[in-house]
This record gives sequence, C-alpha cells and structure tokens, in this order.
Amino acid sequence: MKNQRIVLASRPTGFPTVENFRLEEVDLTPLAEGEVRVRHHYLSLDPYMRGRMNEGKSYAEAQPLDQTMIGGTVGEVVESRHPRFAVGDRVVGMGGWQRYATARGEGELRKVDDSVIPLSAYLGAVGMPGMTAWYGLTQIITPRPGETVCVDAASGAVGSVVGQLAKLTGCRVVGIAGGADKCRYLTEELGFDAAIDYKAHPNAKSLYQALKATAPSGIDGHFENVGGTILDAVMLRMNAHGRIAVCGMISGYNGEPIPMAAPQLILVSRLKLQGFIVSEHMELWPTGLRELAEHVAAGRIKYRESIAEGLENAPQAFFDLLRGHNFGKQLVKLI
Repeated sequence: MKNQRIVLASRPTGFPTVENFRLEEVDLTPLAEGEVRVRHHYLSLDPYMRGRMNEGKSYAEAQPLDQTMIGGTVGEVVESRHPRFAVGDRVVGMGGWQRYATARGEGELRKVDDSVIPLSAYLGAVGMPGMTAWYGLTQIITPRPGETVCVDAASGAVGSVVGQLAKLTGCRVVGIAGGADKCRYLTEELGFDAAIDYKAHPNAKSLYQALKATAPSGIDGHFENVGGTILDAVMLRMNAHGRIAVCGMISGYNGEPIPMAAPQLILVSRLKLQGFIVSEHMELWPTGLRELAEHVAAGRIKYRESIAEGLENAPQAFFDLLRGHNFGKQLVKLI
C-alpha cells in the first residue's frame, strides 16, 4: 500500500514558498508488534510550524529536512497490532503531513469519542489550540470576575477560545483581529464585549486609542499571539500588576526583529510577562481537555474552521494561515 506525504525540502528564507515542500509517494511497511496504522481524516496547520522550519536555537528541535512535516492529526485506526487499539478507533496524534501514519500506540495516540464532539474539533477547541488557550488564561493570566482581558489573533483557533473562556469567568473581553468580518464574528457570535480591527490602526498610537475606548478601565490580562505593534499598544493600557501570557510572536516568524517600544512599562506597571509552551505541561491536559469538551458539548464554546481539501493543498493553506487569510482553525481534509 502507498502513502502520500509532504516533506520539508529546504529551509525558507523569509516567507516560505512551494519550493520549500515536496510531495512524495512512499511504500507503507508491514506493522511490527505493538504498532498501529492510522488513516488521517484531518491535518492541523498551526503558526508554530513556521518556527520549526528554521534551523537554529528554539524551544523545540528544528523540522528535519526530507522528513514528513510535523503536524497534529486525527483519524481512524485501519490496522492494529496493539492490544489497546482496534480497527475503527478514532485517535488523535502528531501524525504529520501525510495520509497514513504508523504509531507505537500509547504515548503517540489518544482515543477520542466523536459521537458528541466532531472529530475535527479534537485538533482545535478540544485539542492543542484549546489547551494552549486554557493554560495561558487559567495558569498565567488567572483572570478574576470583573477584570478586562484582551487577546490578539482573536478569531483564530487559540484566541477565540481564550476570549470565550474569559467571558465564562465573568470578564470583559476585548479581541483584536484583522478585518470587519472577523470583528463582527467576535462580538455577534462569540460574545466578546468589543473587537478592534488592527488593519484600521497603522501604528501603536492609533491602536492605543482604540484600546482606550474599548477597555476604559485598562487591561488586567492579555494573551499575546502576535507581538510587535500590537503588544506595544496593549502594554500602554495594562493596569498595575497586569499579566501577559506570551503564546506566539507571529509577527517575527519569518526572521524579522521584534523590538519592544517601551520595556520600562514592565517595571512601571509591575507586569508579569510569561512565555509558555503547552506541551511542557502535559500533566494538566486531562483537566483542561475535560473542561473544554464539556463547554463545547454544551455549546458554551463555539468554534469556526477553515478547511482545505487534499494533502497537495496543505502548503498553500499554510501560507494563507501565516497571512491571516484563514477564519478560525485551519485544517486540511484528507479523506
């Protein structure tokens, strides 16, 4: 049986191109004892993948050249030589940009139930993005009822969950997103108190004025996905003892420097800025995923998906994600 996969053919300089990827067809080898074969239904595309394409020091090992691109996947077991996994089981794992994956079972795959929650949601609101939102909000920002929480990239898979969880905590929530449609989605469908279109604000001063209008009592907690001008403006509105969870710096994923305009505000406002990688906190995943699943099943957390069809279209969908063209969680449907 043949498998199709996309490998990293070369390391990008600046914004990635189609030349950095290669679609291959390879043979699937017979399963060894203890192994499981998974047919992927969906592949997750996430901004962190751009950082992994670089060679150099980072929080995780660089994506090896000529190897299957890293990525979260969800699918079904089609062959098993593992006693705890049966054909037909729905599973989530890190199968990568390919149609089939061979895994060792425990530690690499987690069974999921798609009878109440759709399979694709286990790559979004009830998966790594949801857990990223849950951890940054509950463990770093630690919001209290009545406080104001801000989040950028707010209509995306992570930011949208941050805002909804903060609302469930009793906070005022301000989202920053790109475009009027995304801003309407935040307020009209997700229940955010206010939304700011960063595209309408070309500099930190303009964005600060928008934040002043939408967060009149200042900002107590901020979930950072972007960095750059947005972070500069938010820091100007942070209240004393504000907390900032630094999840991503997408404004610098292509190698651009990200200067901070007023780092003295960290001291002046006694701010806590803490970066985190959610995979370093696996001990909290069962708790967080259980809470997220309950909220999604009950309709308290809503989500939106952008779905590209076919493995061959994964690179273009990835480029669109990095440019902010997606709406909600970016997936590739493989079946």
